Amino acid sequence: MISVGFIIFDPNFTTMMITQITQKMLRIAFMILLPVSVFAQSQDKQPVTPEKQFVLDYISKPESFEKYGRISDAIWSYAELGLQEYKSSALLAKTLEEEGFRVEMGLAGMPTCFVATYGSGQPVIGILGEYDALPMISQKALVPAKDPLIEGAPGHGCGHNTMGTAGIAAAIAVKNAMDEFDMKGTIKFFGSPAEETLISRPYMIRAGLFEGIDAVIDNHHSSKFGTSYGVGGNALFSVIFTFRGKTAHGAGAPWSGRSALDAVELTNIATNYLREHLFYTYRLHYIILEGGEAPNVVPDKASVWYYVRNTDERLEEMYERVVNCARGAALATGTELSDIRILTAIHQKHSNKALAEILQKNIELAGMPEWSEEEQQYARAMQKGLGKEEKGMPDKVDSLKAPSGKFTGGGSTDVGEVSLIAPTATIVFPGGVPGTIGHHWSVVAGNYGSAAWKGLNAGARAMAASAIDLLTLPEELATIKAEFEEYSKEHPYKPFLPEDAVPPLDLNRELMEKWRYIMEDHYKDY
Repeated sequence: MISVGFIIFDPNFTTMMITQITQKMLRIAFMILLPVSVFAQSQDKQPVTPEKQFVLDYISKPESFEKYGRISDAIWSYAELGLQEYKSSALLAKTLEEEGFRVEMGLAGMPTCFVATYGSGQPVIGILGEYDALPMISQKALVPAKDPLIEGAPGHGCGHNTMGTAGIAAAIAVKNAMDEFDMKGTIKFFGSPAEETLISRPYMIRAGLFEGIDAVIDNHHSSKFGTSYGVGGNALFSVIFTFRGKTAHGAGAPWSGRSALDAVELTNIATNYLREHLFYTYRLHYIILEGGEAPNVVPDKASVWYYVRNTDERLEEMYERVVNCARGAALATGTELSDIRILTAIHQKHSNKALAEILQKNIELAGMPEWSEEEQQYARAMQKGLGKEEKGMPDKVDSLKAPSGKFTGGGSTDVGEVSLIAPTATIVFPGGVPGTIGHHWSVVAGNYGSAAWKGLNAGARAMAASAIDLLTLPEELATIKAEFEEYSKEHPYKPFLPEDAVPPLDLNRELMEKWRYIMEDHYKDY
């Protein structure tokens, strides 16, 4: 049994009632109940087509609310790192397959990458979904102070457990509307691993998975409910430099050795001096992956992993400067720069304005969820602990966000690759506590339970309603595609990813193998 607001729903009772009354009557009943329990009323009275009302009602049903909430919580508990999301991807794919989607697994050279397809012909509408976690930020659910569930283990510090789930909820709702109204076209869900390390989409594009797509709806967890258009985020090269030297006794005959670790350290010194001369949009950070095994043995192998970020126009030039720092370090230390391994390389995100306008309309239609007093109390407790304004959860959706006109750098997403292949825009949906910190235990704590369920449900409603518009309003889709084609003339897609690059399937493997068995006792299987 689940409680939503002041109304109690028993799934067994709901199942019995479905056999006794028609689907139409059930939709009417939920229309009456839900606005006082889970969702706020939409912010303006938009005309709503029967197809769009169908998907809104379908996602709003108590059994849907619980089903996708439980899936999200299960993925939260798996907390699988990028390219190791075997349980998470399997759960999402199985749910889609059970609903009649044709699911292809292990695509683009990545076992946890999949595409689920329903329907045939044009238009073809894509929905993106992510499901990977982050290392080191395990946290107990709904505890507003740092308290790891498992010390040192991974956690969902970016809300990807809610995002893949919201995406499949929207896709399944659209599929059912297509059946109900005999709608033509195709809906595709793109199960995209390793977004936190920005890996999957360049390889998915190279494998042709986005060919024939007319428009793509992306989504991301947030404390807000809104969308935007224009250029955002930084393009990026992710690269590992590996140096080879010679071992020697660190005290007895150090002159006989050539330290690969010295080469790593000189690379880092050189890039840190380089920072003085970088434009303010640049971002540059690294970790040392390998640096030897004992202080008294000169290390003959060492490696360092760099993220090099900038705008599309400046990225390649900046990357070459960082490579030159590594080459110079090898020369100075008498070592060999034995490998330059590019894991991924991506563009900035270029969001389509006409598509964002459709998303905004449906965000306003879906409306901000109504938060319970318990959810508000938790939010204020978290905000107090973080030293932030104790304002609780948001009560209004955001307005459409236009480009600021001044780009100062920031994070990255491999959705940027998709945005140069097909018209793309992103819905950010609520559920997170305002003031929490990305890639941090505070986000992990709140990505579980009722507020997360409400947020992903609201996001799914807006995505599904937008997909219905794209399937049923050819003139709107034509406007979106015309804007994209015109934009592509000045921003043609040229991959940064080298042709010989392959998905780094070894990434996170040992780390995830270490944690998986420890974490099993905490799994919340759906």
